[in-house]
Amino acid sequence: MKSFEVTGGARLDGVITPQGAKNEALQVICAALLTSEEVVISNIPDIIDVKVLIEILIDLGVEVHQVNEDTFSFKAANVKTDRLYDRDFLRKASRFRGSVMLAGPLLARFKMSVIPRPGGDKIGRRRMDTHIIGFEQLGASAEYHQNEGYFRLHASSLEGTDILLDEPSVTGTANLIFTAVMANGETTIYNAACEPYIQQLCTMLNNMGADISGIKSNFLKIKGVKALKGCHHRILPDMIEVGSFIGMAAMTGSTIKIKNAGIPHLGIIPEKFRQLGIQFRTEEDDIVIPENDIYEIQNNIDGSILTIYDAPWPGLTPDLISVLLVVAIQAKGSVLIHQKMFESRLFFVDKLIDMGARIILCDPHRATVIGLERRQKLRGITMNSPDIRAGVALLIASMSAEGKSIIHNIDQIDRGYQYLDKRLNNLGARIKRIDS
Repeated sequence: MKSFEVTGGARLDGVITPQGAKNEALQVICAALLTSEEVVISNIPDIIDVKVLIEILIDLGVEVHQVNEDTFSFKAANVKTDRLYDRDFLRKASRFRGSVMLAGPLLARFKMSVIPRPGGDKIGRRRMDTHIIGFEQLGASAEYHQNEGYFRLHASSLEGTDILLDEPSVTGTANLIFTAVMANGETTIYNAACEPYIQQLCTMLNNMGADISGIKSNFLKIKGVKALKGCHHRILPDMIEVGSFIGMAAMTGSTIKIKNAGIPHLGIIPEKFRQLGIQFRTEEDDIVIPENDIYEIQNNIDGSILTIYDAPWPGLTPDLISVLLVVAIQAKGSVLIHQKMFESRLFFVDKLIDMGARIILCDPHRATVIGLERRQKLRGITMNSPDIRAGVALLIASMSAEGKSIIHNIDQIDRGYQYLDKRLNNLGARIKRIDS
């Protein structure tokens, strides 16, 4: 098992460029299954989840070629659908949740697919109902195989319909878009997710010949087409990395520039860091964070304590809740962090309390942070990373702490962040990758 040994107290200085967006990459790579023509995708992050997905596509017979460091071509002309039921395929696909988005493209093009029991972060229940119910509304049948732990999907034909989602699931929306673009007739999806990743996916599919309108809204209208063609697509900068770097600079009292941050696609994220009192400026598409020696949390207009909570886009992405919570530790003032979507995502705060943070875990969804105002440093400890985002939050805490910290289970961090230790060390961090 790999671990990080982090020596805290170092201040960062320099320029860092965010990787391509992990969540978008998983969607648009799956979209290559919708056509037999070549699809070229650039700005692909070199992370574990993406590597596993590419391995799965190769196992299915997709021709994959690496064009350069971050660009791959995919040609799904000879997909071997019989491999969908192999135990090796099911095992590999169940390693991370993103594999669920293979189901929609395969169902659309080949009228058959599977959804294995998903793995990934341990952040609470992540149900599959939105996917399965939507597939059934489009004309597919779903059978659950208890012993093997997967759903088998098949359809004689797919017919457009009106779908009202009971939750704006990002992966659920993506899967239904995949399926509807080649269904007969017109499909509408109301209460659809509209994150930048979904917007990018819809734009890519339209470039492939799909007919999708309502992009950027939660009401999508999709007119089915007979076939799709190849395309070139570039992935956005990862907004979660951008937010992580803003928080990292503030927490360590550092000065850094985030180059090519994709500012038009960040939504409300910059405002949430400003609510914590963090000062930064924009220069074209770059974000410059000067040294924030003291940053003070804003109260609400009526003087009451600020609450930061996650919500469907254009609300705050839940993937940054862990980072915002950690950054509040050294702020002046107090904040209530409310993680609404996942009931286990705040369970890493016990490690922060052990480091000296003043946090009250109210319940599985809420934590109150009373800022230390830099009057006292966190102390280094040994801990485990429970999921991707908590892992990075613990790394930020460790970088600001006094002494050494050990973070085990960093495979979780590697699933979502490419070469993070090397990139941060180039800015002056002191992070060692060790065997433990």
